[in-house]
Amino acid sequence: MSRRRALFLVPEAPYPAHSGGSMRSACLFEYLAERYEMDVIAFRESGSPDPATQFPTRFFADILVLDLPRHRKDPVSRAARNAGRVARGIPPLVDRFRGFGNAITGFVAGRHYAVAVVEHLWCGPYLEVIAPVSEKTVLDLHNIESVLHERCAADETGPAAFAHHLFAQWARELEACWLPRYNLVLTASIEDEKIAGAIAPGARIAVFPNAIPLVLRPSIAERDVVAFSGNLEYHPNVGAVRYFHREIWPALREKWPALVWRLIGKNESAVRNEIGVDDRIEFSGPVVDAIEELAGAKVVVVPLLAGSGTRFKLLEAWAAGRAVVSTAMGAEGLPARHGENVLIADGAVAFGDSVSRLLTDAGLRARLGETGRALFESEFTWDSAWRQIDL
Repeated sequence: MSRRRALFLVPEAPYPAHSGGSMRSACLFEYLAERYEMDVIAFRESGSPDPATQFPTRFFADILVLDLPRHRKDPVSRAARNAGRVARGIPPLVDRFRGFGNAITGFVAGRHYAVAVVEHLWCGPYLEVIAPVSEKTVLDLHNIESVLHERCAADETGPAAFAHHLFAQWARELEACWLPRYNLVLTASIEDEKIAGAIAPGARIAVFPNAIPLVLRPSIAERDVVAFSGNLEYHPNVGAVRYFHREIWPALREKWPALVWRLIGKNESAVRNEIGVDDRIEFSGPVVDAIEELAGAKVVVVPLLAGSGTRFKLLEAWAAGRAVVSTAMGAEGLPARHGENVLIADGAVAFGDSVSRLLTDAGLRARLGETGRALFESEFTWDSAWRQIDL
């Protein structure tokens, strides 16, 4: 007997799963693939590999790849796009992924799905073309977009802050419109579940936590390194790098002459202007295994001042068995307990002092690393996440 069919619509291909967004999508996709025969609709950036060749072939029956128009990523082009969005009254990425309704309608015509999952609010309006062929529709929110823009506005000044304030307002309107129309909305944390429920009181919401596959703890010796990981062009990460470089790194650099700050992740050009020239700052470039990279650091830093959802960078640090210093924002939505599995520090002086405390105290570093690793194994593997949903 053939299995029932499911549809998975994703704006960024989840394979290879080397970023927070792709890892969350891959986790949910593989949960579905164990239970259904899968059809996939995936978008592709110009010049990127064909998603059809990136998915494990056994995991899908049919796939539609939608090519996005080419656009430039330099700061001037980004600013021009955002100015256009302000003029049109639309938040980022919603415009990027609109306009493919006819292609999606043609793909799903004559098919029937037990469940259809849409990743990200940006693609939420495609509910109108997939709901008629689906018994159950699910919207997976990696972030609460309105909250993300509110926090980015607070971390910016001038025109950028103004734009993010407007984007937050428009994103909230979209959330209020689309969340109640799905049969189920998934969020990354209880905190996000409450926020989404306040925005859209009629929506049915459940928590599907961010998680990563169970991996062995790397056996790598510590270096005199503090590490930060993530996609370096993602706006909250840019702000975190700026904050750490301006407010925290100078004192640490002076106090610890052998210390290196290592930035792990792709798109280093997005923060090069923030960093300037410093022979004690390293860039890894794109990496295959962020956990193994983090395992080489004495301390992992999460100096986020904006964001939403929960942070894969903290989960990866726990998986690596490394001690973490995070802002409260960076640890939001996770069972991060100060002094037990993380040091939480807000304010530049407190953050820098916490890093120095860990650099001085090898015993405390080891204890935080062990408790973080134990928490990862018990609550944040794919198997543990899958036990929390029923689709």
